Amino acid sequence: MKLISKHLDKEGAGSIRLQPEEPADLWHAYNLIHTGNILKASTFRRITKDKDKDLAAGGTGAPSSSGSSQRVQLTLAITVQKTDFDPSAGALHVSGPVAEESPHVRLGAYHTLDLALHRAFTLSKLSNAPWDSVALQTISAACDPASRAEVGAVVLQPGLANVCLVTEHMTLLRQRVEIAIPRKRAADSAVAHDKAITRFYAAVAVAMQRHFDYGILKAVIIASPGFCGEQLLKYLLDTAGKDVDTGSATAGSNKILIQSKNKFMLVHCASGHIHALNEVLRSPEVLARLADTKFARESATLEKFFCVLNEGDGMGGVRAWYGPKHVATAVDRGAVKTLLISDRLFRSDDVKKRKYYVALVEQVRSQGGEALVFSSLHESGKQLDQFTGIAAILNFPIPELEDMSDDDEHYEMQIEKH
Repeated sequence: MKLISKHLDKEGAGSIRLQPEEPADLWHAYNLIHTGNILKASTFRRITKDKDKDLAAGGTGAPSSSGSSQRVQLTLAITVQKTDFDPSAGALHVSGPVAEESPHVRLGAYHTLDLALHRAFTLSKLSNAPWDSVALQTISAACDPASRAEVGAVVLQPGLANVCLVTEHMTLLRQRVEIAIPRKRAADSAVAHDKAITRFYAAVAVAMQRHFDYGILKAVIIASPGFCGEQLLKYLLDTAGKDVDTGSATAGSNKILIQSKNKFMLVHCASGHIHALNEVLRSPEVLARLADTKFARESATLEKFFCVLNEGDGMGGVRAWYGPKHVATAVDRGAVKTLLISDRLFRSDDVKKRKYYVALVEQVRSQGGEALVFSSLHESGKQLDQFTGIAAILNFPIPELEDMSDDDEHYEMQIEKH
């Protein structure tokens, strides 16, 4: 993400102009844009040719059946009502009424802005819901070049492979490879089986070459049950070596692959389905290699939370809790060592709820605790969402938490304060 300009008052209200540089930046934008914000960006709109006459008559500038129209490029500001993000397509659509009148579009006319890579936008937040510390930290992380480090991951089993890119904030499935592999029985079927396996590895290799830039990837994980991963890696290195020796058209990219062979990691997993990636990212060898990345810290922390949760009560009291009410009480007692919170909670349309969760994060950090905001596009974030989206590891047990009911009265009262 590129930060172009920033104009905020002492209360945090104001505008920030940003330019997405890579797909993960659109995910950051999705987390920053909330209902009621003012979003300004370049867009296209089809309008009537006689727009002045149309606007004077109270029209919107939109095409009508009675007149001709043309598609024009213009800059519009809208009041955000709805956001729609498709991570697989890398598309972010933001809809709402026009907030600033233009020569082409009447104030209040409905429009959808399509945010795209390398196209700047300006996001303004008003005094009733200003820029908070979590949003500003999101921008700081998005603009940090170190956060752009990516990891390539292939999770496979015979006949099925998921080729993924794992960034600091999201897991992207780039391609799914499926090829039918006949069973290995008689001599004839064994030949068919071997041919199908070779064809499968070739297809996976092409997918990896298409989606992986081995020169910039921090690591390439190949995970599978059995020896499927080892066989794929051997196929990659053997074919790359032959291409370099013969000087084929792909020799250049394969030379980079050979030079990057120390980046490859073979990891065992239960299956070749994409959900096994969470198991892979929590494995000790992967955590050791990627210890300085955000998603590895998230995976390790979530694993620790589950371990502590399963241990209690072993006479030492319960030191892991989840749910808004129990976690908020632990924060009030100053007992939280690590707060685990999903970024989904900060996308609430309820301003009071957003402010409440921001205040929780700030309170934990002011007490010397650690607050990790999990990405709901990582498997670890999805798991946390299944546990209400908020959890905590405590420095010491709080016995009264075990006697608390699950009603939301206390939780709602705390939100009303914000």
